Amino acid sequence: MEKNKNDRLNVAIIQICSSLDWKLNIDKISGLIGSAKADCPELDGVFLPEVFYSMSDGTGPTPFLVAENNEHYENIRNLALKHQLYILGGSAATKRKNEVYNRAYNFSPVGEDLGHYDKKHLFALSLKGEDKANLDESRVYSAGSEGKMIELGEFKIGISICFDLRFPELFRDYFTKGANVLTVASAFTKPTGKAHWETLLRARAIENQSYVIAANQWGKHNEK
Repeated sequence: MEKNKNDRLNVAIIQICSSLDWKLNIDKISGLIGSAKADCPELDGVFLPEVFYSMSDGTGPTPFLVAENNEHYENIRNLALKHQLYILGGSAATKRKNEVYNRAYNFSPVGEDLGHYDKKHLFALSLKGEDKANLDESRVYSAGSEGKMIELGEFKIGISICFDLRFPELFRDYFTKGANVLTVASAFTKPTGKAHWETLLRARAIENQSYVIAANQWGKHNEK
C-alpha cells in the first residue's frame, strides 16, 4: 500500500442506529459515505461502529452472520470498492466453524482484505440492580485471542472493539509495537457511555500518546 502523499490520513466516522436488516444498514452507510466524500474529496477512508452490519436488540433474532466469502462478507467488501475508500474498524457477527465472533473488518479501496480483529473482551452487565447479567455477549460470541494492527503509510493502526476500551494492556501492546492510531468501534450502552465513554477514550490517547478514532452506535436500542 502506498502512503498518502502528504503523510496525512483523512477519515470520516460513520455512526448509525443499526437494525437487524443488513440491507437497510448498508444503504444508510453507503449514503453517509457518499455525503462524506462530497464534503471532503480528499477522503481516504471511513471508520464504522460495532455490529454495523446487523444488530439485534438482544430479545429478537440472531444477527445475520458473515462467513468467509459469503454474500454478507462481499456486501461489506463492496462498500470499499463502490466508494474507493478504506473501510476500517466496524464489526459484524461472523461464523467460523461452530463459533461466532464479533469481528472487525478492514478493506482497501480496491477490495483487498487487510485482515480482521476478533473482539477479545466480551461485555457483560447487570443493570437496575439485577443480580444476573442481563447483557452478556458470551451467550452469542466466542472471544478472540489476538490483537490486529494494519499499516496505512505512516500510520500504524491498532484495532479494538467497544468493551476492549476498558483494558489498557491491549492498547499498550499496540503502542509498544509502534501504533500511533488506536481505533474503537463501539455500541456502548447509554448508562455506561454517558459515564465513561469520553473519559476512557481520552485516557487511551494520553497514556499511549496516540490518536484515537472511535465510532459508536446511537439510538433507542442502547438506552436500556
